[in-house]
Amino acid sequence: MTEIQSLARGLMILDAIVDESRGLSVTELAERLDIDKSSASRLIKTLARFDYVQQENGSRRYVLGKRLHHIGFHMLNRWPIREKAKKYLYRLVRETGECSHTAIYAEGKALVIDDVEAEASLRVVGGIGRLLPLHCTAVGKSLLAFSELALPDDLRPLMPRTITDRNQLAAHLDMVRANGYAFDDEEHEPGVRCLAAPVYDPYGTPIASIGISGPTVRMTPERIEPLAQMVIQAACELSAELGYRQGKMP
Repeated sequence: MTEIQSLARGLMILDAIVDESRGLSVTELAERLDIDKSSASRLIKTLARFDYVQQENGSRRYVLGKRLHHIGFHMLNRWPIREKAKKYLYRLVRETGECSHTAIYAEGKALVIDDVEAEASLRVVGGIGRLLPLHCTAVGKSLLAFSELALPDDLRPLMPRTITDRNQLAAHLDMVRANGYAFDDEEHEPGVRCLAAPVYDPYGTPIASIGISGPTVRMTPERIEPLAQMVIQAACELSAELGYRQGKMP
């Protein structure tokens, strides 16, 4: 195996692990990349030696390591919208009592670049750096609905309520555009509801989405519309601060 081949396969290993929050074993990596187990083992050990991956709590599964987290946080700080949005996230937490977050589009996913936790003992704990599916999360559907992104090919059912039909998803996104916000009704995680609205740059291009997440026991059906209006208002004000001057969102 040449150095270039080794590097390419090492990067493919990192990509595979990124897509699996629970981590992957050497055997699983070998199967996914269609390489022999000994090669996968050598590559993963090299990545582990430099802290790009690490074993999850002594198990046989490997997850992203400290070095990649360090690089990730460094990159997150390079997005100006992260700091601009922060005060609106804190305001949403105060107004709604739920956790809030900012996400951008990144390689077919919604990348969470910031989040603020609520103080309630029962809350939805997020995590900066999460890659979320577009078709079944509020921030993901907001990015899909208000941009020119194509519908994702992978519409896997993560929950019983997950939309897995392309025509149904397209119709649902029409409703999202009409409402001005996206709603995740236990489509990604059990017992969790989320709301999100788009954030625009000065040219009217949606560049991010901000939203809230909370347990279904608090985010009851009668609270959805009032909470959605708070999220929309925060997104509108953030867009205006970024230079968007057309008033109301499209």
